Amino acid sequence: MTTASGGVGAGGRGPAPAGADARRDGDDAVLRAMQAGGGTRLLALRVVIVLVLLMAAQAYDGSLHALSHWFILVLYGLGSIGFGLAERRGGPLAEVFAWAGTVLNAVLAVYVIVEHMLAGGGTEAGADAVSRLPAFLLLLQTGLTMRAGHTLVFCAIVTASWVTAFVLGQVNPGLFPGPDTHPTAQAVGLATFVATGLLVLDGMTRLRGAVGRALRVEQERAVLARFLPAAVARDLASDEGRGMRRRHACLMVLDIRGFSALSREHPPEAMVAALLAVRAAAQAAVAEHGGLVDKYVGDAVLVQFVVGTPDAQARAALGCAAAIRARIAALNARRMIEGAFTIRAVVALHAGSVLVGVFDDGVRAEYTVLGPAMNALSRLEARAKAADLEIAASDDVLDLLGGRLPEGVSATRVGAPADGQPTLYAIGTGAERAARVSWRA
Repeated sequence: MTTASGGVGAGGRGPAPAGADARRDGDDAVLRAMQAGGGTRLLALRVVIVLVLLMAAQAYDGSLHALSHWFILVLYGLGSIGFGLAERRGGPLAEVFAWAGTVLNAVLAVYVIVEHMLAGGGTEAGADAVSRLPAFLLLLQTGLTMRAGHTLVFCAIVTASWVTAFVLGQVNPGLFPGPDTHPTAQAVGLATFVATGLLVLDGMTRLRGAVGRALRVEQERAVLARFLPAAVARDLASDEGRGMRRRHACLMVLDIRGFSALSREHPPEAMVAALLAVRAAAQAAVAEHGGLVDKYVGDAVLVQFVVGTPDAQARAALGCAAAIRARIAALNARRMIEGAFTIRAVVALHAGSVLVGVFDDGVRAEYTVLGPAMNALSRLEARAKAADLEIAASDDVLDLLGGRLPEGVSATRVGAPADGQPTLYAIGTGAERAARVSWRA
């Protein structure tokens, strides 16, 4: 059996989006996830903000034209709620209505600030703070839409307008009379707004990043779950990066000896029954030890242990190999009673760094293991067959255990190390005293 990669197939499908289209789809998915179920709350927030502005205007009306002030607030309330309802209905114009609502928010914030400056400040204590309240409330409302572009445009419009009004007031002091238009008061208010805007944008960016990572992990887990057990899928999906990822793994291959010769001596039905019995024994042993049957290649079974620390992988792989040997021995005992031929198998173990993940070319997807360790495993199996071993392991597997084999397991070096190839060891059952002997001598 020779293989350079392992995988199980998946159905075909059309080409996946790439480059900018894929990133845009990802951003849209993040936005939809963050806005899910929030449309009603955002609409309610618009109503609340309108009511707050109306109450603030009633309490501290420092405007030059009180009637126009109320008229504009009412128009804003109708426009804001109307745009919100139109956006919520969706459709091709939803984004247009969203931008219209953002610009409307910015225009109202600028209007209240500039009008208050034209009036020369408040007629009562606290009026100056109330004049800036819309800018901060509407900034938060825009930020809660989770659209960074809208929030940035809102901040830019309000900041640019505020700075322009401030500069005009410095050039023409009579334009904005009153204590609230003093440079210190305006500078503090403007700096506070800019700082708040930066905090909102930073928080939104961080939140979108966190949601994006969570969605990526869930999408990766969902893709991997098509091929892998849930626990393995979760573990692999938690890695940073997309698609293939580098992992340490202990690899195992089980191969039936003389399968081709047996096929010439026995009917196909008997060979299929024997093959399925070996696969069932291997699958049960692998599941018991936390491994993963990567794929079946003819009469061979390719197994990987990719979860846990490298030493835990090695112990699991050795335990699994012993369990497979025991299950095949029990299987042969039953087959002898039935008068069927016995089955001989070789199990080879190797360890190393591999690339694991779902390789998707847009037409076919398969869970795959790639890397030199896979090729070395194939050569190790051929050497184990030539040496007539039941279980063989490379020194890379044994070195992971730090000089101590599991109880009841022994290792004996077979032959001289080959150039460029792992040292081959026969794995057998022995006393604990023998298991303590170093294989590095």
